[in-house]
Amino acid sequence: MNLAPTFNAVPLDTRLDFHAELMKMNGITVQGAMVLSALSSLALAGCTRGRPRGLAAAAGALTVASFLITRFGNVPINGRIKQWAATAPPADHADVLHRWELFNDARTLTAVVAFALLIFLALRPVREPGS
Repeated sequence: MNLAPTFNAVPLDTRLDFHAELMKMNGITVQGAMVLSALSSLALAGCTRGRPRGLAAAAGALTVASFLITRFGNVPINGRIKQWAATAPPADHADVLHRWELFNDARTLTAVVAFALLIFLALRPVREPGS
């Protein structure tokens, strides 16, 4: 969430160069973190019962949604941005960059809600059996 406003605060050529370089690093780290988060959330759902199971499953589903938004929304646009950094952006570049930002907002929202659910689960009081 802090990168998108920064992208908009610098000249377009700087944004494109930085965006292309950043995506080289993010391609592995961000998507790897999403897969790990989804698997661990779904594993937690398998180890719990009742409402916590549903919340953990929802966190896993939201993380999978974030991954899918990234993979099928942001990643194709990242490929175009990489080409623009090497050549020149097309006339509709502002619309494409806006679409990337919408995908970024959506994936960030799903990730933050998933994280909030997991924090809630971690901090909830656990009832002892028989109490």
